Amino acid sequence: MKLFGTDGIRGEADKFPFDDATLKQIGRGLADELRSRTGRDVRLLTARDTRESGERIETAITSGAVSAGGTCVSAGVMTTPGAAYLCGKFGFDSAVVISASHNPYHDNGIKIFLPSGQKLDASGEASIEAAISESAGELADSILDLTREQEFVAAYSDYLRASLKLSGEGRRIVIDCANGAASAIAPQIFLGSGADAVVINDSPDGRNINLGCGSTHIEGLQSAVLEYSADLGIAYDGDADRALFVDEKGDLIDGDATLLILARQLRKNGGLKNATVIATVMSNLGLNEAFAVENISLVRTAVGDKYVLERLLETGSELGGEQSGHIILPKRSLIGDGIMTSILLFEAMLEEDCTASELSHGFRQYPQVLKGVRVKEKIPLDSVYAVSELRKAIEERLGESGRLVLRYSGTEPLARVMIEGKDQAEIDQMADELIAVIGRELG
Repeated sequence: MKLFGTDGIRGEADKFPFDDATLKQIGRGLADELRSRTGRDVRLLTARDTRESGERIETAITSGAVSAGGTCVSAGVMTTPGAAYLCGKFGFDSAVVISASHNPYHDNGIKIFLPSGQKLDASGEASIEAAISESAGELADSILDLTREQEFVAAYSDYLRASLKLSGEGRRIVIDCANGAASAIAPQIFLGSGADAVVINDSPDGRNINLGCGSTHIEGLQSAVLEYSADLGIAYDGDADRALFVDEKGDLIDGDATLLILARQLRKNGGLKNATVIATVMSNLGLNEAFAVENISLVRTAVGDKYVLERLLETGSELGGEQSGHIILPKRSLIGDGIMTSILLFEAMLEEDCTASELSHGFRQYPQVLKGVRVKEKIPLDSVYAVSELRKAIEERLGESGRLVLRYSGTEPLARVMIEGKDQAEIDQMADELIAVIGRELG
């Protein structure tokens, strides 16, 4: 049994392993694992995003942990990076976040962090998975301890406010909260800077998280930026560990452009000592060219923030991230924080006294297409003859003027195809051909 993927456990909220019995076993297994490391009963912080299934799942995990002698305190609705920050600040042994990030409401997930901000390691995940198959008898229900919820929200908000040092007066921002965990926090941070903030999608109802909004549906934000003549648009995902941006012209500033902007600002302010930025294989070829002009090295990893973080720590680099807007600055946090990223990009715009579109000057994106298809099982793609042969043919057609990345999603039953090249119509056709073959063979 393998439950943990690249970003914790993810699945449909009303199916295994998100049934109450299994969730209690996960909580018990986590408490037992942490006790074996610390030699004492442990203290857990729990939190959730705005999905209707979140409170039930959080309660069940808490019940399991309490039955194993653990003490659990809930931060209520809180961003994933917020929970990770609070875990270290208040001396908890672990933070458990109930969130499926950018997925629709009917999915949910479990992310487990240590006080350092790193995710629980592979051995800890294996111990929890083993605990699920063990018989522990009937585990009693517990209730969430929400007595410190406001204290936690205030502490995380204060941490964010301390990073926004310049006045935003005279600037207008549109903030898309994705009806998620950022809804009660992000707007107040920017309003506190003096900026004129227009807030959209900040009324979660349990089912509208990420629904046609947020970082996975940027079109609404683009329209709003133009409608309100805003200087900048910010879009978060459901748990606010990532952020994407829209400039004053309504054009997207993705994670690649954000890496370029923040790299320039870091170096200008005495950072980026090793002149190296970490990105994934999904980052655009145009980022290589832009960094080459800046004499900055770009190191690529497999897709997933865990791989970006591993390379950041290995190389001692100060900045890394993904095209999706998941940005990590290890000197601030070992987890991507969408609100912090948006603060730093806004500060760069204020510091340079320029428009958002001017921030990413020199970045020329190659045409790129990204498509996905659902699969029944994730067998090695190169072991499927028809897929392997078409992949080779496409790579030959692209030559050195493009590239193909073919992989499985780490959080969903999807095969993903990313192709870059000189001609958009041509790479669209290539992607459609490959998606059709994968669908026929594995769908």
